[in-house]
Amino acid sequence: MLKEIQTLLTILIMASSFPVGYLLAWLCRDELVSERKYFKIISTASIVLAFVFLLLINIEEKFVIVMSLIYIGVVSLISETKSYDKKFVK
Repeated sequence: MLKEIQTLLTILIMASSFPVGYLLAWLCRDELVSERKYFKIISTASIVLAFVFLLLINIEEKFVIVMSLIYIGVVSLISETKSYDKKFVK
């Protein structure tokens, strides 16, 4: 029962990264174009670090760290992709 609740919470939290990414992109529309390279660096670094932690490092809290890095990567990736949308940034 506890494992199912943990899985459901993980899915809900990871699914919330999409609306949070769009909300942050909407709130920071004026900075999206000028800070595009930083979004690319953050999203790439967090996804690479997630795979490094997942495959190479054995610690107890690995799951939490990997999920946090993927969450940050998704939010940054959404901001980066929305920075190319001319209708969104105006």
